[in-house]
Amino acid sequence: MDIYSCQVLGVERNASQREIQKAFHKLSLQYHPDKNKNKGAQEKFAEINNAYEILSDEEKRKNYDLYGDEKGTPGFDAGYPEDNGGYTYFKSGGPGQDQFNFRPGEWNSMGGQGGSKSFSFSFGSSGGSGPGSFGFGMDDIFSNFFGGNTKGGSRFGGSTRSQSATRSYPKNIRTISSQVFQKEITDQGITWLLLSYTPALKRNQNIESIIEEVASSLEGALKVGSINCETELSFCRDFGIYPRRAPRVFVYSYIASDKGSLVEYNGDLAVKNLKSFCQEHLPRFSKRVDLRDFEFHSANIEKVPKVMLLSSKRDTPVIWRVLSGLYHKRFILYDSEVHDITDPATKRLGVDALPAIVGWLSNGAKHVLKTGISVKDLKSAVDELSILLDSFEKKNKKAGARKAQANPVDKEIPLLTKSNFDTLCRESTPVCIIGAFRSSRAREKLESILSKVSQKSLSRRQNSAFGRDSISYTLLDATEHPAFLNAFEKGGFKSVDKLLLAYKPRKKKFAAFVGEMGTEEVERFISSVLNGDIQFEETRQKPILK
Repeated sequence: MDIYSCQVLGVERNASQREIQKAFHKLSLQYHPDKNKNKGAQEKFAEINNAYEILSDEEKRKNYDLYGDEKGTPGFDAGYPEDNGGYTYFKSGGPGQDQFNFRPGEWNSMGGQGGSKSFSFSFGSSGGSGPGSFGFGMDDIFSNFFGGNTKGGSRFGGSTRSQSATRSYPKNIRTISSQVFQKEITDQGITWLLLSYTPALKRNQNIESIIEEVASSLEGALKVGSINCETELSFCRDFGIYPRRAPRVFVYSYIASDKGSLVEYNGDLAVKNLKSFCQEHLPRFSKRVDLRDFEFHSANIEKVPKVMLLSSKRDTPVIWRVLSGLYHKRFILYDSEVHDITDPATKRLGVDALPAIVGWLSNGAKHVLKTGISVKDLKSAVDELSILLDSFEKKNKKAGARKAQANPVDKEIPLLTKSNFDTLCRESTPVCIIGAFRSSRAREKLESILSKVSQKSLSRRQNSAFGRDSISYTLLDATEHPAFLNAFEKGGFKSVDKLLLAYKPRKKKFAAFVGEMGTEEVERFISSVLNGDIQFEETRQKPILK
């Protein structure tokens, strides 16, 4: 057994595999670069991994015993004391599977089995290649795009390269400068796979091959680039991506926050593993919701459309995650797990096949954008659905323009929902004016009146505690929230099509107006509220939106 490796791990030459493994785990925890920041810890950690790789491999142990070299080559320098043996340590990891120890000249000769470029996936329907499936090859190889994690795989994923390979490095990956990074990568919503390197480092054509293969299999979901840290020195140093001993691989990720950030890949340099890492770091700007609790007809304050994907996947599908990154500043995105289109919540949306996309304009109008979605691959899916979302965004802008033209002085009144109730009618708001409606005509009437009244300086006594900005105006769909109105009146005002509630959140008191509603009548009611001329009653219970 290799004496030096035994010395590194602190075991006897006749140590058992169990003893070797225990020694390795103890030392790797002690010197792991993430935990030990002392000078020389990283080199010691790499040395420990190298020793373990040798001692845990029966063939290498035999070769060392016979020849003094793991490959069985007599006289080859295998890395003895006072000499690192010419190894370049790319990354160190777990027991016998996460370390990469390359000898001089081996950068270009390392090879391995690449991942397949043929794959298929389902977007949510119950199997097959019919409507609802995205199939283009073998069953479910691509299913991890919808939430699964790929594990295992060969340690090297690229095709074999000879040491005499002469093509420049990297050749087929776009060169990224600091200007390109700021303009095309920073906070643009698309995930990037980036390689940082310097020409002085030994060329590793295998890294390029692996990155290209991952990019090919995830075409449409991410882009790739390389950064020459010799020409972009300040950029690499500012972002902490300067390579020291070997090229480094990063993903520009949105997982941590809305702002993108560089996350280094420290796993095995294999196509399958790197691909899984990229998938894990795709955007997640879509909110997972339960249809039973979702506010179907709600308009929104942001004045941007809403879109929801319905699929049978337990996690947000990869395609929707990609689109959530591209459109998260232009849409409010949701997704929901649905297995039965006959479910009452699904039927209310008017969906007849899965997967499906439903949209709501900023005024709350619902549109079924597409059902039974079926495309052939990831890139075409992203392209096709991008066209769909672009078209819906234009429709939303046209609807807003028509409304502004018809009512040039109208102010949009938000719809009260569970998510915005504490904002619109919080306790610090003296009075919350709620226009409750039970029909589309009643809604239009109330919205038009309140939008005009909300912009007026209503007459009030000088000693009034209320000001114009002390009132919030909102609408409520009474058919969706009957229990909310029950908190004010036992019958929930079911006999009226529209009414106004002046609600004082802090005092839990209210006043109701149910008479003839025109702009003048509503103005008088609100002025009376401001001046204290209206008798308020206590609510039966605290109003809550469910």
